[in-house]
Amino acid sequence: MVTLPVVHVHGEHYDRFLREGQLNPREARARAERYLPLLDGHPYSDAMRGLAEGSEQDVLDLVVLNMRYELLYYQYSILPVGEPDGCSSFAVLPSASENGHLLLGENWDWIPEVLGAVLHTREPDGLETLSFTEAGIVGGKIGLNSAGLGLAINGLLSTADDWSRLVMPFHVRCYEILRRRTLASAAEVVTSGSRACSANFLLAQVPDQAVDIEAAPDSVCTIAAERGAVAHTNHFLDPASLGVSEPRSERRPHSYTRLARLRELIDARAPVSVGDMESCLRDHDNFPDSVCRHENQDDPPEEWCVTVTSVIMDLEERALRLTDGPPYEHLYEGYSIPHTAVLGR
Repeated sequence: MVTLPVVHVHGEHYDRFLREGQLNPREARARAERYLPLLDGHPYSDAMRGLAEGSEQDVLDLVVLNMRYELLYYQYSILPVGEPDGCSSFAVLPSASENGHLLLGENWDWIPEVLGAVLHTREPDGLETLSFTEAGIVGGKIGLNSAGLGLAINGLLSTADDWSRLVMPFHVRCYEILRRRTLASAAEVVTSGSRACSANFLLAQVPDQAVDIEAAPDSVCTIAAERGAVAHTNHFLDPASLGVSEPRSERRPHSYTRLARLRELIDARAPVSVGDMESCLRDHDNFPDSVCRHENQDDPPEEWCVTVTSVIMDLEERALRLTDGPPYEHLYEGYSIPHTAVLGR
């Protein structure tokens, strides 16, 4: 059985160049180059340069990959091209979990050909992180750290999104969040200043804290857990309260369908076990608009969206379990801090 590779300290030598959203490579590189001065002196910039040198790639190709959220989601907001229609995340508080632990789960849905890895880092101050990352991204985007803090994410779109704001990029925010020791400090990474593009950040920390933050370019709102859980997909729950509008889309109803189903599944299983979380994330109700995503053969291949990985985190145990592909077809493999050897399925 094929499993995700484990990468220590920095990303593997990836040479994949991801292009999407009708943005030609020359323009993508020109836009990415404008982000480089913003990151001067930041460890993330050093990591990109090191990965570029180690993989013998032009550093701007790596910058394009790591800034691709801003570049692509802006295109999705302004053009009638393919758009993200996946990613379902949720947190379960100890009061609603079977083992009394704080749990996080997510199906991360994206382009079928994207490759991923498990990324384990140890910082100079001793903090360790364990996360999922995709090809070419030097920092993890879904994961946890040794302080018992976890992160799940969802893409959002608004008509206010603008890559040219040149503020801290999405993937750098994820990197920073996973290197914070408190939930308040992690939330500040999301809420301080402005953002180029909209996104949702689901943060949790032991023993029993969880908060969902919807972040638009100039405003944020927090969503608290109800009945011991909080869930999110790919739409703003109340865009008017943030002063934003979402682009018109025929696909966005998929997000509403997945959120309603996820809430239904969680409520029906309380108290929620890790096995229940697997069942929720493997759910195929309403296919092709299901929580577990597969290629919809009725759509052209360029519009296919699949669950690239399904992630379950037990923050009390600093443990992460994930799949290499849709969870309906692939087993979960377990990893934990401080050990990143496979623990079991």
